Amino acid sequence: MEVSVFGLGYVGTVTSACLAKLGHTVIGVDVNEYKVGCLREGTSPIVETGLEDLIRDVKAAGRLDATSSADKAVKATRVSLVCVGTPSNEDGSVDFSFLERVCRDIGSALAAVQHFHVVMVRSTVLPGTVERRLVPILEESSGKKVGVDFGVCYNPEFLREGSAVSDFFNPPFTLLGTSDEKTLRVAEEVFAPLSAPVVRTSHRVSEMVKYVNNAFHALKVAFANEIGNLCKKEEMDGHEVMRIFCMDRRLSISEHYLEPGFAFGGSCLPKDVRAIMARLKEYKLESPVIEGIMKSNEGQMRIAQKMIEETRKKKIGILGVSFKAGTDDLRESPIVKVIENLVGKGYQLKVYDENVELARLLGTNRQFLQEEVPYLPSIMCPSLDEVLEFAEVVVIANKGSGFGGIGKRLRKDQVVIDLVRAVKDGSETSGEYRGICW
Repeated sequence: MEVSVFGLGYVGTVTSACLAKLGHTVIGVDVNEYKVGCLREGTSPIVETGLEDLIRDVKAAGRLDATSSADKAVKATRVSLVCVGTPSNEDGSVDFSFLERVCRDIGSALAAVQHFHVVMVRSTVLPGTVERRLVPILEESSGKKVGVDFGVCYNPEFLREGSAVSDFFNPPFTLLGTSDEKTLRVAEEVFAPLSAPVVRTSHRVSEMVKYVNNAFHALKVAFANEIGNLCKKEEMDGHEVMRIFCMDRRLSISEHYLEPGFAFGGSCLPKDVRAIMARLKEYKLESPVIEGIMKSNEGQMRIAQKMIEETRKKKIGILGVSFKAGTDDLRESPIVKVIENLVGKGYQLKVYDENVELARLLGTNRQFLQEEVPYLPSIMCPSLDEVLEFAEVVVIANKGSGFGGIGKRLRKDQVVIDLVRAVKDGSETSGEYRGICW
């Protein structure tokens, strides 16, 4: 396939060489004549492990060239990958000027192109940028219609400096954000030689995934540093602590706990986060990431309560009062705090949890009931049916068995507020469905 790559900075140069290695005929495009000259001569304009040899090899094979003419590149190729920079403005917002200029140049060239050309954006952009900013520029400058005369796909890159060549050839997945099948088929062909699974989604989701990746990586660095600072004060090796922590691929390094939804609770997480915060304060160490954990968690409880209050209804049914399904542990269950606030504001509540038998609670769990929620026995119900019959608003607070199927049992005048994604398809509910993070 003939491919043009716009922007011969770090990402663009690596992308150009790697696509040529995959067997495509690649034309690199840049206004900087030095970068263009480097590729024409078979050398790399940037320093990156393995890239110099790769460029030399694909240039010798006749699969890599470069130009400063957007018109020439677009007319000679089926696909244009846009890899120009999106730097920060002084206020932290994104500077789209380079990206917009390139899209305008591509659009102008598309005006004279007869074939269906696909524009694949790899530059890092905020959700909505492709649809609201770039597509209008391409349509206006080309006089053509997206999805009919040309295609647009958002294809974020996940390349790390120092290992970018290896990362390109060994991605965890290939993410293609597009809205039409014709564009998808062309985009899939570009990366067909790679063995990674292809994930097709919308422009906006694919744009967001890129930011989520980088924000989470930054969070991991900050978290490890705060733990390391504490370890040093405790006269231990922070690297050894984190090495052992990372050996757990079942919980620590996994998809667990990364599902948007309600706040965490229970007898471990809140208590232990507070304990480590207290120790950090003893050493007078700054730890905004760890300190922010409990603030964020409390904020999620407030969001849930606000969702209930915004219904303007007073009869509230709560499904699941333990901090998670499959247990009767009420200790620091986040929904208990919400219940307490609602009771204080005069709401009428009924609660059902198949695992919680108040008479059988023992030890600290029973103590928590007696001291923190002594009114709970008066609002607990023995059956799910009783709650559903009573409630104007049904709140699903854990993934208890049977909760996921209540949608079709609701009356049309009832609202279900799902805090844990128990109902997989909210459109199938008889009443009104509202999810906390979706």
